[in-house]
Amino acid sequence: ELAEKNVGPDHPDVASSLDRLGMSLSAQGRLAEAEPLFKRSLAVRESVHGPDHADVAASLDNLADLLRSQGRHAEAEPLYKRSLAVREKALGTGHPDTVTSMNNLAIAYSSQSRYAEAEPLYKRLLAIKEKALGPDHRDVEASVYNLAQVYDFLGRSAEAEALYRRSLAIRD
Repeated sequence: ELAEKNVGPDHPDVASSLDRLGMSLSAQGRLAEAEPLFKRSLAVRESVHGPDHADVAASLDNLADLLRSQGRHAEAEPLYKRSLAVREKALGTGHPDTVTSMNNLAIAYSSQSRYAEAEPLYKRLLAIKEKALGPDHRDVEASVYNLAQVYDFLGRSAEAEALYRRSLAIRD
């Protein structure tokens, strides 16, 4: 309310406040209250920055996360895809926010047992993280483990085992 009063209802600061309040409500399980806040934040950011701005991608991810947590995968998926496309264009493939969007889409696919679609995303994530962080970083380990799980679910046991062993070696 203060942000709206001070800078007007269609200001980026209002969108940021809406996102923070939406995240707080989501964390409390108040998803029905959070959804309109995320949608309004997205609308404000699109009107201020246009559809291809990195801040728009943040709002897309927040709304998609909320929808996915409610099992509304068909609604979440296009938002995740758009967020990834916006961030790749605006920030580049190796940017941490782009990596977050890529990971979110991979998780969305995995949570629907769409492992064949998750696999190339997890492989890209792993390559990006290894290049940026080195082969033994804890963030790399998470990607190794996620890819191992995908291989496991796809019935590719030998590949999964090798990655599980690598994951354990990084943890050690």
